[in-house]
Amino acid sequence: MVIDISIPLFSNMVRWEGDPPMVIRQVLKIKEGDEYNLSQVKMSVHQGTHMDAPRHFLDEGALIEDFPLELLVGEAQVVQIPWEAKSITAEILRGSGMQPGIQRILFKTRNSEFWKSCPHEFQQDFVSLDLDGADYLIEQGVRLVGIDYLSISPGDDFRPVHVRLMENNIAIVETLDLSAVEAGIYKLVCLPLKLMGVEGAPVRAILVQD
Repeated sequence: MVIDISIPLFSNMVRWEGDPPMVIRQVLKIKEGDEYNLSQVKMSVHQGTHMDAPRHFLDEGALIEDFPLELLVGEAQVVQIPWEAKSITAEILRGSGMQPGIQRILFKTRNSEFWKSCPHEFQQDFVSLDLDGADYLIEQGVRLVGIDYLSISPGDDFRPVHVRLMENNIAIVETLDLSAVEAGIYKLVCLPLKLMGVEGAPVRAILVQD
């Protein structure tokens, strides 16, 4: 079974406040006499389901092309965070059933319901990773972490968690749709566009379960 955990991309989709809107327009049209149809896309590299590289917050940090493909394809655990949790703390993670030695973690929180109830409007009260939760992931050897909303960090103070993860070269995947995914072990395929010299890139992320 293959589960698509990427959100659709379209003009005026939900985005981080302050980021430019996504624009998709058709510039050539057969019905208007052109030989073929051709569309143009204008977007931030952090639009939709995407990956952050350390350069996003660290001026000398690694770029998207520096992540090895072996990290982006492999066993991953979807961890269910309690519905009532306002943030993902170390205490919550200790009781979450994280598999020892797992290198790829995807957090399913109450954020996933936003993709059903209000997918087009930015939600301020999203669940994010706490700083001590980030430290716990580092201690456990996690190398890739994903979350089911636009930011791994709290919206009112987004730098500390990002920086802590990025200083440890942990890949961050944001804006996942885990609404149709049960907690458990899967094979993750999460490949960013092969953009060079940038701090982030859109991804098409899927989970595969035998």
